[in-house]
Amino acid sequence: MSVRKQIKSELDVFREFVRKKGLRNTPEREIIIKEIFATHDHFDVDELYLRLRSNKKKVSKPSIYRLIPYLLESGLIQEAYFEDGHLHYEHIYGHQHHCHLRCLTCGKTIEFQERSLSKMEKRLALKYDFAIEGHKFEVVGYCSKCKAHISEKTT
Repeated sequence: MSVRKQIKSELDVFREFVRKKGLRNTPEREIIIKEIFATHDHFDVDELYLRLRSNKKKVSKPSIYRLIPYLLESGLIQEAYFEDGHLHYEHIYGHQHHCHLRCLTCGKTIEFQERSLSKMEKRLALKYDFAIEGHKFEVVGYCSKCKAHISEKTT
């Protein structure tokens, strides 16, 4: 009988991270983390703040800004893309690596995995004697709905 390794919760990972770093954990930080992991959507600080407020959570926007670097460093989230003058993030803990197709009109994001990118990563590492830790790949263009709308305007 095989024993599956239990994956730690996001909160447990963060608690361990702050303990190792000698930082202080707060209930406010845990509320923010719970909200981030409550959905699978990409988010920016303003969207997250509004979600928290609409759920009657008393959290300050500066607290979110202070927490983001720790969540990045702990490997719980990553920067997804930069748009409208600010960064968007996504939670990655417990998820396989993926890339994005992002519509320039409506903002729709399609997540995908492509084995050939991993193969290319290995070739680049060999060719340039480089220790690759990962990659970010984003393709921008127009989703089928927006592409059709653009085509209608030009005909």
